[in-house]
This record gives sequence, C-alpha cells and structure tokens, in this order.
Amino acid sequence: MNVHTAPSTPAMSEAERAIRVDLAACYRLVALYGWDDLIFTHISARLPGPEHHFLINPYGMMFDEITASSLVKIGLDGTAVGASPFPVNPAGFTIHSAVHEVREDAGCVMHLHTPDGTAVSTSKERLLPLNQTAQLVLPELAYHDYEGVALDLDERPRLQQDLGDKNLMLLHNHGTLAVGRTCSQAFLRMYFLERACTMQVRTRMLGDHSMDHPTDPLVIAKNAALTQSGGMEMLAQKLVWPALLRKLDRMGANFRD
Repeated sequence: MNVHTAPSTPAMSEAERAIRVDLAACYRLVALYGWDDLIFTHISARLPGPEHHFLINPYGMMFDEITASSLVKIGLDGTAVGASPFPVNPAGFTIHSAVHEVREDAGCVMHLHTPDGTAVSTSKERLLPLNQTAQLVLPELAYHDYEGVALDLDERPRLQQDLGDKNLMLLHNHGTLAVGRTCSQAFLRMYFLERACTMQVRTRMLGDHSMDHPTDPLVIAKNAALTQSGGMEMLAQKLVWPALLRKLDRMGANFRD
C-alpha cells in the first residue's frame, strides 16, 4: 500500500481538500526550516462542520513526506474517521484536542520542540522584549507549566485555561505552540515566535546582560498595538502564504498529493 494515501477515506468536500493541502504545506515548511523533531511534534487543522473533526499527522511519517491525502482525520474523542496505515501520536491528540475543544477560532494549531524555542521555554526569564520581533510576539504569548509527556487527558483543562484567548504559548521545559484561524496565520505566528526565541538565545550568547540595548516602553507599546490590529492576519493570508506555497512548488514538493 502507498503510505501517502488513505483509500478508504470518504469523498471529501472542496473545503476539506483545501485545508488538507495547506496543512500538508505546513508540515513541509516546518521540515524545510529545520523545526521538525523526527516524527514527533504535530500540527492540526480543524475541518468545517459541527463534528469538530480535525486533521493531524500520521504518526510514523517524517514531516517532509506528509501529503494532503496522508493526513489523518479524527474526532475530539480520538476516534479516526476513515482509514490510515498509521496511528496518531497520543500526546498530539491531548494537546490539539484541548485547543480545538474550546477555541472555535482555532483553525490550525502548531506545536514544536525546536532547540531555541525549548531553550527559552526552559529559561526563568521567559521571552523578553529585546528586539522588534519579540515585541510583536509578546502581546499574544501565554505560558503553561510542564506536566510530563502530554499523555494524560486530565491536563487538557489546564492547557485550555493557560492559553485563554492568546494565540501563542511557551510550554515550559517543552516547546512552543501557535494558534491561527488558518494554517497561514498559525505558521506566521510560529515563525515570529521561533525567530524571537532564536534572537534571544543568540543575544544571551554574547554574555553580559547589562549590554542589552533597551527599547523605549512607548515603542514597545506601539509595536504591541500592531499585533492587535489584524494586520498580521492579512499579511499571512495575502502575502506570506502564497509566497511560501510558490517556494514549495519550485522545490517540486508533492505535498498536494
């Protein structure tokens, strides 16, 4: 059997097909930017309809081989809809079902274990407004304490409470999380969060914290207001995402299959 297909999956709508393509692109882009962690971590996308079905990666496939048709559809109870030769990562189900259950605006949820994102999530100082990128991220950032590998469904209410209405999260000692209405929005938010973490790690590598160049609080507030204006969502959907898909297409990626 070709592991890139799920032949017994029922016929899908055009809306589902479009979401599958965008989610598969997300996986390919995570691999392209070096944010993947072998077969671990996960990205999900909510499907239209009252069932609260969502798509997630087949557990056992590398991110650079995931395609639109290989994504697994599951319900909030963890039941698979259709067939797949692969299971779903149990920790992925815990985290993603928690967000999709309470956030109707969570069209896409990304969770990563990058070295820099995890380093900042482990640091007592958390993410600081050291630069422009971090200042754009901080107004949307929440935090969640580490409770071990996310296999316990009882953790979900605490994840939900800590995330609240924020769209980004540092999971202490664990990694990063981003939420968006679309895959494009979640990806761009994660891009800025990961980049802010990398910038902080590199700044800290320079040594003496007293050398940090401070930003005027009024400037920080001005940058924070940009995050709340909705401009980031337009930027993601209209400019960044089409460019990223063109990049994948130029590389000959078969994510649309």
